[in-house]
Amino acid sequence: MKRILQIAQRDFIAVAMTKGFIIGLLIFPLILVLSGTLLPRLFMDTGYQVEGRYAIIDPTEVVQPELSLALDPDTIAERRLERRRGALEELPDMVRDVAQIETEQDLLELLGPLPNVRLVELSPDADVEAEKAWLNGETDGLGHTALILIHDDAVQAQGAEGEYGSYDLFVVPNLDDRDLGFIHNSVRDAIITARVARQSLDRDAIEAVLQVSRPAATTVSQDGEQRALPELNALLPVAFLLLLVMGIMTGSGTMLTSMIEEKSSRVVEVLLSAVSPMELMAGKLLGGVAISLVTMVLYLGAGLVALVSFSMFGLLDPWLILYLMIFFLIGFFVIGSLMLAVGGAVNEVSEAQQLQMPLMLVVMAPWLLWPVISRDPNSTLAIVASFLPPINPFGMVLRMASTQPPPTWQVWLSIGVGAASVVGAVWLAAKVFRIGLLMHGKPPNLMTLLRWVRMS
Repeated sequence: MKRILQIAQRDFIAVAMTKGFIIGLLIFPLILVLSGTLLPRLFMDTGYQVEGRYAIIDPTEVVQPELSLALDPDTIAERRLERRRGALEELPDMVRDVAQIETEQDLLELLGPLPNVRLVELSPDADVEAEKAWLNGETDGLGHTALILIHDDAVQAQGAEGEYGSYDLFVVPNLDDRDLGFIHNSVRDAIITARVARQSLDRDAIEAVLQVSRPAATTVSQDGEQRALPELNALLPVAFLLLLVMGIMTGSGTMLTSMIEEKSSRVVEVLLSAVSPMELMAGKLLGGVAISLVTMVLYLGAGLVALVSFSMFGLLDPWLILYLMIFFLIGFFVIGSLMLAVGGAVNEVSEAQQLQMPLMLVVMAPWLLWPVISRDPNSTLAIVASFLPPINPFGMVLRMASTQPPPTWQVWLSIGVGAASVVGAVWLAAKVFRIGLLMHGKPPNLMTLLRWVRMS
C-alpha cells in the first residue's frame, strides 16, 4: 500500500504542480467571469443608435400622426422602461450593484442611445414608384432610410371577411437588422393605435385589461418559503453534468498522456523493477482521482459561493453534492481505468485515438440525452440510462438534479450497479495493462485487446 501511495503522490505532484495545470484550472472560471461580464455588454448593442429619415405615404391620414408620436424620443424612452420595469424589479441586489443600476435613468443609459429619426410626410396620393427614388437621393444630414406605404384598409377593415390591411416597406440596401426591427415595431404600434382610436376605444384601457402580471412563484418547503427560480432548475442538471464530465476527463486525460510518455521513454520499465503492474496501475488511478478532485472541489466551491452570493443556496439540496461526489468516483474509476489501459497498450498519443474513441462516445452520450432526461426524468429512457453502465453515473446525476428527483432506492441501486461496473472495468483494464506495459511495435486494435484479456 505504501508503494501505491508513493506512485499516486508522484503522479499528483508531477501534474498538479505544473504551470500548465494551474493555468488550465483557472482559465475556465476566468472564461465564465469574462463571459458573464463582457458578453452581455457586447450583445446589448448599447453603442448602436438607430438613425435616418423615414418617408410615409398614408392614405388613411391617421397612421402618420401616431407614427410621429411613436418615433418621439420621450415616447421611445417610456416604452423601453415599460418593457423592462418588471425585469428590473426582479433583479437580485448583487446584479444591480454589478451593473450599477439604481434608477430608471441608469437603466436607460445601459440600454443605449435613443433613436435619432425624422419622419417625412408625403402626399397620400403620391406615386410610390416615383418616391422610391427618394431613398437614394443625396442628403447633407440624416440619410434616407425607409419608405413606408400604409394600405388603404390598414385602419378600417374592408371586404366581406372584414380583414385588415397592412403596409409595404422599402428600404436602402444593406440596412442593419436593428434598424429594420425598429421600423417594423414602430409602424405596427402606430397602426394598432390608429385602429383602436377608430373604434373609439382606449388603448391604455385595453392593454390594462389584457395585461396580467406574472408573479414569481414561491417554493414552500418544511424549512420555509423562498422564491422559485425556474432558470436555476433548468441550469442545475447541465451544471452538474458539466462538473462530472470535466472532473472525469481532467484526471483520466492526464493519466493517459503520462502513461504513454512513460512507456515511450522506457521509464515504466524502471518503475516495474520496484513495483508490480497492479501497484503501478492502482497508484496512477489514485493520483488521477486526486487531480480530478482538485478540479471538482475548485469548480464546485466557486458554484456554491455564487449561489450564496445570490441568496439561492437554499434552493440546492445539500445531498446532491454528496451524491455528485459518489457518482464522480464511480465514473472516474470506470472511465479512468479504461483510459489507463489504453495508455499502457500503445506507444504514442496518436495510436490511442482509435482505442479511446468508444470511451469518448460514452462521455458524449449524456450530452445527447441531457435534454430528454431533464425534461422527463422518470421516462423509460431516463431510468434505463441511470442503471446502464458505464453511463449510469451521468444519467442518475441528471435525474437527481432535475425537478423530479428519483426515489432514494433507485439512487442507491444505481450506486450498486456503478460499484459493480467499477470492479468489472478495473478487472478488464488490469488484464490489458499488465500485458500492454512491455509491448512495443505495432499498436493493438480492439480485437487484440480482447485476446489479451482472454490470455491473462
